[in-house]
Amino acid sequence: MPRFSANLSLLFTEYGFLDRFERAAQAGFEAVEIQFPYGTPKEAIADRLARHGLACVLHNLPPGDWESGERGIAILPERVSEFREGVAQAIDYARTLGSPRLNCLAGLAPEGMSRARLRDTFVDNIAFAAAELERAGIRLVIEAINTRDMPGFFLTGTEQALDLIAETGSTNIFVQYDVYHMQIMGEDPGTVIAEHLGRIDHIQIADAPGRHEPGTGVIDFASLFERLDRLGYDGWIGAEYRPAAHTQDGLAWFAPYRAKAKA
Repeated sequence: MPRFSANLSLLFTEYGFLDRFERAAQAGFEAVEIQFPYGTPKEAIADRLARHGLACVLHNLPPGDWESGERGIAILPERVSEFREGVAQAIDYARTLGSPRLNCLAGLAPEGMSRARLRDTFVDNIAFAAAELERAGIRLVIEAINTRDMPGFFLTGTEQALDLIAETGSTNIFVQYDVYHMQIMGEDPGTVIAEHLGRIDHIQIADAPGRHEPGTGVIDFASLFERLDRLGYDGWIGAEYRPAAHTQDGLAWFAPYRAKAKA
């Protein structure tokens, strides 16, 4: 049966960040994920996880200046030192929160810089990160993102992600497969996941085209979840969508899986 984590950067935003943990637990989630936890002391987050019996299954490496529009710095040759400092910070948080995997966002390709140089920088950076994470017992995942929502993002498809991983030679880098992003990029998520299941360590969901909860768009999530069960996928599925209204009002999709988990 699918296991779902609530992405607390997008869900339950009607409440303050630390109050979202209780709301997720009350809604029936057993795990959470966080895009960027670094603005909150890690001890405070760990306390809420323990208080509400939740696991933190994922967070991201620092992305640079998100508020100013940066979406990762792993491809930027002039930011390698900052990237490596971010890896250390992310590991520090992961050790406290118990996060078993960290996601690396590649970043937006700057105008006038060759794709080859960006690629080489990204490969070197994720190879470095994977080695550092492996020593800490943590997996690294990388995520492709659609070019409609994030024009200029460097990593935009699953085959590209797998090629980059292969180039590192690392066995500690996996794909974070975002169903929403890859649906928009023209992939058939069920087929791609089945083909590359062994290299996928985490899945995230939102319906397309609006990035709202399952049932608000074109993706047949009931069939997708059944297929994941048949394939034997035993990882987490992150609910990383923007609720169309109040978070609690949009959880009808989750009710059957919560009921099964409690059975």
